Amino acid sequence: MALIDIKPHEIRKRMIDDIRRALQKPIQDRRWVMVIDQEKCVGCTACTTSCVAENHLPPGVVYRPVVEEEHGNYPNVRKSFLPRPCMQCDDPPCVKVCPAHATWKRMDGIIEINYKRCIGCRYCISACPYSARTFDMGYFYTDNTPEIMQYEREPNFEYGKAWPRKDRESSPVGNARKCTYCIHKVEKGMLPACVSTCIGDATYFGDANDPKSLIAELLASPRARKLREEEGTEPATTYLV
Repeated sequence: MALIDIKPHEIRKRMIDDIRRALQKPIQDRRWVMVIDQEKCVGCTACTTSCVAENHLPPGVVYRPVVEEEHGNYPNVRKSFLPRPCMQCDDPPCVKVCPAHATWKRMDGIIEINYKRCIGCRYCISACPYSARTFDMGYFYTDNTPEIMQYEREPNFEYGKAWPRKDRESSPVGNARKCTYCIHKVEKGMLPACVSTCIGDATYFGDANDPKSLIAELLASPRARKLREEEGTEPATTYLV
């Protein structure tokens, strides 16, 4: 059956089944990959919004921007959209430059940050050719109002731990931050927030090491491309163009 013939809820169910099957394997046998179909992306930024909500991201910290580009001249103008999560590179330059060894690649390909080790030098932000990292300056959306709202102090759950936003000094304030494909959800058998909320069904996720998975089928498409392949970073995030 062609992918176009499958209903959206069936696609999501298949991806969840793929994730849960992958979780039965040892971590070193998994390879988490995201595929984004640019022809389906409508630029709604629902992925950006859901990412902010899921990870309680403060002002200035963005894991999943959608880059817009205009083509042509009036009246023949078109727009294209490039959702840009972390590429989860197989050869990540951000890891090599970290003087505190605070960031590394897991056996399943996800790049993590140890907030307690991170010294906030931002070398990793400069080293990333995809601008996939941002710095947490400790801002609140309700700064310069009579009161910082409690919902801004609620914890996020990155890296298997609750990170309440108690003040302007405690981690992850003062740290580099990045997308992890919502690994805290994936490890519970759920889809990343950006995948489950994509209204155009343009984002897919799964285990590239499983030949039966939907993601493995999509990676075999002749439309599959990597972003800035000339950098030699071997990104896991793949685009269908």
